[in-house]
Amino acid sequence: MGKVLDASQTQRERLAFLELRAYFMGELRRGDIEARFGVKPAAASRDLSLYRKMAPRNLDYDPAARCYRPSRIFAPINAFHAERVLAWLLQGYGDGLELGLKPAAPCDGPGKLINPDMAILATITRAVRAKRPLEVSYLSLTSGATRREIVPVALADNGLRWHVRAYDRERGRFGDFVLTRIAKAKELTGEAADRELLSSDEQWARIVDLELAPHPGIAQPQAIEADYGMQEGVLRIKARAALAGYVLRRWSVDSTPNHRLDPASHHLWLRNSQALRGVDSATLAPGRAEAASVAAQA
Repeated sequence: MGKVLDASQTQRERLAFLELRAYFMGELRRGDIEARFGVKPAAASRDLSLYRKMAPRNLDYDPAARCYRPSRIFAPINAFHAERVLAWLLQGYGDGLELGLKPAAPCDGPGKLINPDMAILATITRAVRAKRPLEVSYLSLTSGATRREIVPVALADNGLRWHVRAYDRERGRFGDFVLTRIAKAKELTGEAADRELLSSDEQWARIVDLELAPHPGIAQPQAIEADYGMQEGVLRIKARAALAGYVLRRWSVDSTPNHRLDPASHHLWLRNSQALRGVDSATLAPGRAEAASVAAQA
């Protein structure tokens, strides 16, 4: 670690970035450093050389892909914190700089989070990047510990915790897996089929227009309009179908057509509830699970 401390602040930042990129994306090229920091090829080469001196067993060179990959015995020399890593995956590496770089991995949604295991997170993000399947040990609320084969395609924050959007090979469909409930993750050989990739996830691709209004049971709707900066008494937002239910639950939006939930705990009402037709995550929205249960019993 002494050599890290001897490096300049800007070089330490570049060294942290290249390790982050290799560890969580599974690949690193000199051009990645050049693009992120705007440095010359010679400076990027010096960074790579210095890192390989500090951690000679961390990176393997892949001549076919012309990139460095984390070795099987990779051990980070930087202390990565879950909040910063997930913020990087969501917003990009840097302090809010708009550099026009592509996101590290498909990742959507603002909110707070629970800290996941960094090694498992790295395995998942590498699989997303490489489009490879994983065997995971998953702790389900209904079935307990199970082994599943999944193809992770994106990360999402539901406002309370992060989950992995993935194709579940056993069930033959896309679903959500809570990140902290994945106890083990191992990459499998072979690439995923086209039907298992993000481009085939219709619920992720579909964008739903939601119209949020003050709950009709509130005596002073102007106060709610002011809270959310509503225009003409409505707040219009867009959400992925895969996340719409999480959005409505996070903000306690009464999602029943007849606004029957208690306005004291549901200040907002989804006035265009028909927008949730065909939305798989709709059962998570306040009032929708009960309505689905009644319909099923009718």
